[in-house]
Amino acid sequence: MELKDLLGGKGGNLAEMARLGLPVPPGFTVTTDACRAYLRTGDEPFGLGDEIDLHLERLEQQAGRRLGDTVDPLLVSVRSGAKFSMPGMMETILNVGLTDTTVIGLAGQTGGDERFAWDSYRRLIQMFGRTVCDVPGERFDAALDAAKAAKGTTDDLGLDAGDLRALVETYKDIFTAHTGRPFPQDPREQLDQSIRAVFSSWNAERAVLYRRQEHIPADLGTAVNIVAMVFGNLGADSGTGVAFTRDPATGAAGVYGDYLANAQGEDVVAGIRNTVPLQELATVDRRSYDELLTIMARLEEHYRDLCDIEFTIERGKLWMLQTRVGKRTAAAAFVIAAQLLDDGVIDADEALTRVTGAQLAQLMFPTFDLSGRPERIATGVAASPGAAVGAAVFDARRAADVAAGGTAVVLVRRETNPDDLPGMIAAQGILTSRGGKTSHAAVVARGMGTTCVCGADGIDVDVDARRFTAGGGQVVREGDVISIDGTTGSVYLGALPVQPSPVVRYFEGTLSPGADPLVAAVDRILGHADKVRRLAVRANADTFDDAARARRFGAQGIGLCRTEHMFLGERRPLVERLILARTNEERDAALADLLPLQRADFVRLFQAMNGLPVTIRLIDPPLHEFLPPLEELSVKVALAQSRGEPDGHDRALLDAVQRMHEENPMLGLRGVRLGLVVPGLFAMQIRAVAEAALACREQGVAVSPEIMVPLVGAVQELEAVREEAMWLLSSLGVQARIGTMIEVPRAALTAGEIARAADFFSFGTNDLTQMGWGFSRDDVEGAFFTRYLELGIFGVSPFESIDRDGVGRLVRIAVDEGRRARPDLHIGVCGEHGGDPASIHFFHDAGLDYVSCSPFRVPVARLEAGRSAVAATGSDTR
Repeated sequence: MELKDLLGGKGGNLAEMARLGLPVPPGFTVTTDACRAYLRTGDEPFGLGDEIDLHLERLEQQAGRRLGDTVDPLLVSVRSGAKFSMPGMMETILNVGLTDTTVIGLAGQTGGDERFAWDSYRRLIQMFGRTVCDVPGERFDAALDAAKAAKGTTDDLGLDAGDLRALVETYKDIFTAHTGRPFPQDPREQLDQSIRAVFSSWNAERAVLYRRQEHIPADLGTAVNIVAMVFGNLGADSGTGVAFTRDPATGAAGVYGDYLANAQGEDVVAGIRNTVPLQELATVDRRSYDELLTIMARLEEHYRDLCDIEFTIERGKLWMLQTRVGKRTAAAAFVIAAQLLDDGVIDADEALTRVTGAQLAQLMFPTFDLSGRPERIATGVAASPGAAVGAAVFDARRAADVAAGGTAVVLVRRETNPDDLPGMIAAQGILTSRGGKTSHAAVVARGMGTTCVCGADGIDVDVDARRFTAGGGQVVREGDVISIDGTTGSVYLGALPVQPSPVVRYFEGTLSPGADPLVAAVDRILGHADKVRRLAVRANADTFDDAARARRFGAQGIGLCRTEHMFLGERRPLVERLILARTNEERDAALADLLPLQRADFVRLFQAMNGLPVTIRLIDPPLHEFLPPLEELSVKVALAQSRGEPDGHDRALLDAVQRMHEENPMLGLRGVRLGLVVPGLFAMQIRAVAEAALACREQGVAVSPEIMVPLVGAVQELEAVREEAMWLLSSLGVQARIGTMIEVPRAALTAGEIARAADFFSFGTNDLTQMGWGFSRDDVEGAFFTRYLELGIFGVSPFESIDRDGVGRLVRIAVDEGRRARPDLHIGVCGEHGGDPASIHFFHDAGLDYVSCSPFRVPVARLEAGRSAVAATGSDTR
């Protein structure tokens, strides 16, 4: 078991920093095992109290202070710490151990600083009340605002010791009114209740939502870290901050972070007061600044990655409170990986594991086109890049509701807190008037890949009135559309036009790798992925434009051409003629008119691919896609008859629709069934493939056609089509592979038989998932998938990422039995899962030869195919 499995990321890294001899306050960690036991039973596991007693005694000896001592009290922080970083999603309680008597001792301990002591006490009551006892946080906020208003100040620092002492009494009254009991005066009771509250916060709504968003397993639990308090709110020579060893937004090397004098750590991440750049610490406390830089360099060297560091300075003494491999933007991830590769810190394989397909997909999103010189209404901190356009919404719950209704939103807040997570997930972008790159909004947005501008202090956000006012007097009300640029920090009124990102321009061939550091990093890492990957990557393409784009994006062929898409639009009347045909002559005439159109389609695809394989799926539409709805047509014919108007064509259509009507067309006359029932349909398409191949050869264009028969459930179906296809191809002197799409569960279970008649398999995982689960994708995703995700029945939609245990087992069975029957069987996948990063790793492990996806997902698939190959050798794929 890794250290972070047992101690969580925070506890494990604190232990590691202590081992390195860095200045870490004394403390101990309650393990994730204890949390899991507590969550199972609702009570702390046997012996935990004794263990805490033992380690608390050791902590008191190290600190030279005792919890509850009225003269020289020990205070501790109680913090969560899961294996994977979940910023702000679980609970923290600071200053545990303060009571009506120990607060006097704390003042004496700090040289009579009563203001500091009472400030720390009010913070404890506020945190403990909200976290442990569910006292509404706004009750405390209102009391604090009232105290500041009475004093005539807008800043906490404007309150003196007497003001804070009075505020403590108000807070205690609020606590008692809500809980029915006084604030606990036993420090050990405070500690025990705080530990249980942190355990319970693992299953808090926002933590569950965040885990689901980030695909973090729900059964890990959190460790709890009990650490001696060090204080950044002891005056001008104290403070707290967050530092990064590289810029988490761009990846550039340097000194990045935020510092806040005379403050505790929560003030920084909460964005309550705007911080100053970390470099300003050099002018305030040069010794601590130099020591911090030395430690930052050592930590980056030790962890071989960007490090995110929390620290406190207590009267000139630097203390390290946390470090972790820092969350970064997608752009920073690629740039940092390339830099570390250049520096010899990591090798090319590890550089590949440091980035993900999801991050590459983010880099392909459009950026704003500023050629029209739009006027900025505000500027803030560029916290998480991207171009976001949406209606301004000032409440997180309302943002989630508006977004669910189909409207793009930008969540606007003074600062965000963990309770805002639903709205943050739903929003296209996040804009705050407070906070910096280390604020809650910035850290969470970067982790989710959401555009974010923080600390736009030129805007005045009025949440109650649902509006903000920009510096020039411009008022933006809820519902007004704004555009925010997370790369520059700019805010604009209205919807700005967008343009392709530099990475897309690179794939399109209009931007050279050397023109941009990010593009150079993508080119280098993706190039290594192409060298090491075993899986080929093809594209799903039905048109020349899609096929050409797929080639530019690195596709190695077409894995799925859906010929039914070619029959829609202007060609629909020809298909209607085919469906309405009552005689062989009428049907043959309709097919004869379709043949040259199909031939031209295939010529264009072969030209685009120029020798790369092109897999053409024979027509696979439910017939209802080509015919008007039964109800609509019935009404149309009835109205025509009532007016005495001719209805010949519509009447014939209605007769055909009634004759072919199916309760569930997706399970009806489609795919191979249609080809066997409508004589000449498949033959026309196969002839078009062959004639297109001959035409291309005459032009000097190499061709590699593959004909795929859809919806096969029995080998006899494939044999019937294959026999006719082979005769046609042979008669025209054309060779082509003939295979089938495995999308019916029976086909997967009888793959050994079907392989006898197939040159290749291609998994249609969309239909295989629908039939495997008994779901209709068009209906169920909106009907109950959200509830299934909430209940944990799904970790992720099975249409988004392949269900490894169920549908994945069908895939493995088909691969094993198909290859056993035919060792040279070529196998790929062409459903939506072919472009999903997690699914690509599964397909690599299952032994497939290629994946096929939409053209824009081809670079993502190439990268993940390389990552899956490296992962198979045992490398870390964090």
